[in-house]
Amino acid sequence: MKQDVHCVIMAGGVGSRFWPMSRQQMPKQYLDILGTGSSLIQLTHDRFKSICDENSFMVVTSSDYVDLTQQHLPTLKPGQILAEPARKNTAPCIAYAAYKLYKKNPDAIMVITPSDHIILKPDTFKEAVQEGIKHAAETNHLVTLGIHPTRPDSGYGYIQFHHDSEYAASSVRRVKTFTEKPSVEIALQFLQSGDFYWNSGMFIWKVSAIVAAFEKHLPEMAQFFDQCQADYWEASETEAIGKVYNQCENISIDYGIMEKAENVDVILGQDFGWSDLGTWGSLYEQMKPSESANVVIGANVKTYDSKESMIMIPKDKLAVIQGLDNYIVIDTPDVLLICQKDEEQKIKQIVQDLKLDKKVKFL
Repeated sequence: MKQDVHCVIMAGGVGSRFWPMSRQQMPKQYLDILGTGSSLIQLTHDRFKSICDENSFMVVTSSDYVDLTQQHLPTLKPGQILAEPARKNTAPCIAYAAYKLYKKNPDAIMVITPSDHIILKPDTFKEAVQEGIKHAAETNHLVTLGIHPTRPDSGYGYIQFHHDSEYAASSVRRVKTFTEKPSVEIALQFLQSGDFYWNSGMFIWKVSAIVAAFEKHLPEMAQFFDQCQADYWEASETEAIGKVYNQCENISIDYGIMEKAENVDVILGQDFGWSDLGTWGSLYEQMKPSESANVVIGANVKTYDSKESMIMIPKDKLAVIQGLDNYIVIDTPDVLLICQKDEEQKIKQIVQDLKLDKKVKFL
């Protein structure tokens, strides 16, 4: 099975909620957020090396980040890095990879993953992915990886599933509904019902199955990418894709296909230490706090009377922090962010305000 499995890494986002570390010229997927010596995209690539061959990776990213991707993943050949001429959400991104793979092998399996997630228990994660690969190959169904929810988080999408399993694999369930980012009150109801998992944004399917889904649910987009069959893997690909993206609808794979398709299943993933690292708060939740419940990244940080804070300081800078409870403190060479952790959704608004004020050098 290994040679038929292709890992598609989606790496075109800017990660504005991780500002000021994540910038237009250096988005978070290319940063060593965890202090491990590897960027998030490198960690994602390494996570799947035991699942698919090196020449079976694809990265779909903005044309602005092709060189960055090559620097971080030097083993990839140019044809494995797919350059998007515009950001049009995840449906066109996935269609591009799917139709390009379809030209080579319609029966191949695609594993779709964002580039900026973390997995703290890789062995447990690998078991879930392999279960999904086996199921997708046997059923031609569209498979998503679900995450057991631990809190009523309104920042995640939710998957409602049928409790009774019709499959031999006990971890697989048919999907009832998708709900995108509900209110905290509704998320609490979901959590209490036991009928919902978080939508991880990771998918597994046979190439032919997702192409058929595009033809049924996004027929216009399917037609655009199908017209490029003669161009995939050829010198004319860049020009052809440029024309396609000009016409493509800006839509997510969830809205465009997953919510409409009837052949969708979910793997009820065990705890594999997952976080989508969408916010500083999500990073805080995954890191090991100190005795005072602070998460500190930096070699010379002294805290006094402070607790439950996320603190990131350059390793060569001394920072002394006193009297901060439940704060985010992020220091970069040109920006200092101090923000209440409970108000971190305002970071996205701050970025928008900086754009309006034309402070582009800080973005």
